[in-house]
Amino acid sequence: MSAPASTDQVKKNYLTGLKEALDEEMALNPHMLCMGEDIGILGGAFGVTEGLQAKYGKDRVYDMPISEGGIVGTAVGAALNGKTVMVEMQFIDFISCGFDQIVNMCATYHYRTAGEVSMPLVIRGPAGGYGGGALYHSQMNEAWFANSPGLKIIVPSTPRDAKGLLKSALRNPDPVIFYEIKELYRKNDISEEIPDDELIPIGKASVRREGSDLTLVTYGNNVYHCLEAADTLAGEGYSVEVIDLRTLVPLDEETILESVKKTNRVVVVNEAPRTCGFAGEVVARISDLAFEHLAAPPLRVTRLDTPVPWVKPLEDFVLPNTDKVLDAARRVLKF
Repeated sequence: MSAPASTDQVKKNYLTGLKEALDEEMALNPHMLCMGEDIGILGGAFGVTEGLQAKYGKDRVYDMPISEGGIVGTAVGAALNGKTVMVEMQFIDFISCGFDQIVNMCATYHYRTAGEVSMPLVIRGPAGGYGGGALYHSQMNEAWFANSPGLKIIVPSTPRDAKGLLKSALRNPDPVIFYEIKELYRKNDISEEIPDDELIPIGKASVRREGSDLTLVTYGNNVYHCLEAADTLAGEGYSVEVIDLRTLVPLDEETILESVKKTNRVVVVNEAPRTCGFAGEVVARISDLAFEHLAAPPLRVTRLDTPVPWVKPLEDFVLPNTDKVLDAARRVLKF
């Protein structure tokens, strides 16, 4: 007799989760289109759309000119005509070239039509620093879009969330900006088992580690800096809770506030610039809604207000890391 088939699931990385999400949703939804620069024959700059054009055809997976405004404008028109559209930005930095179409067109359509018109459009792309990409290939510009009502914003940090949240975004009737952390694409030490057809709910944070002395609120690549800091602080006798927001808009205030009311201390960590960054919004909401529960001032660990340098020592200097999280955490714990 042959040996029974193994029930063990293969662990998959972040990139694989994204690829599976797109493939599965293209198969399920014959009205779904994909648009972007080099996403067809090349399969995307990082390989996220590899094989989609060969499988689903050039009439569903479009290689577009280098014009982000034109790509988003075309996608908006397709969405208005009953299509679900995925747009890939080759790097999220260049989303600014399509800014008007995003914030003035697709973000406002539902409101402008008194709720009659949906806009099933997902704009996704590689984001973030730490890889020596310098100023044009290292941005986290999520605060631009958090300030534009009508858009949802998602930033997954794990392979399972990357797949489950992208599937949820592609089934959502509203426009979504989907930030993929490119330093996590092939980071195999975070690989995990991924269910075949799981939908991760938009607007729900994840408690990555439970604790009672301090809350670290974060998302994206900084989740791993916070988890490393929590491990170090555990050796110093502190119990640290780590919250991964996963979705910035809508924001899961309930999970944040429950944690702050328990620990009474909080540090918010993200790699976008400090001034008007999303970390400041989280701190403001905590101050508005849970001030009486705070035993110390909330602190932020963010990128410095400067472009991301190319030279590695300078990149390290301006971006958050585990040591910077530890410094802020100890200051709050000892206040």
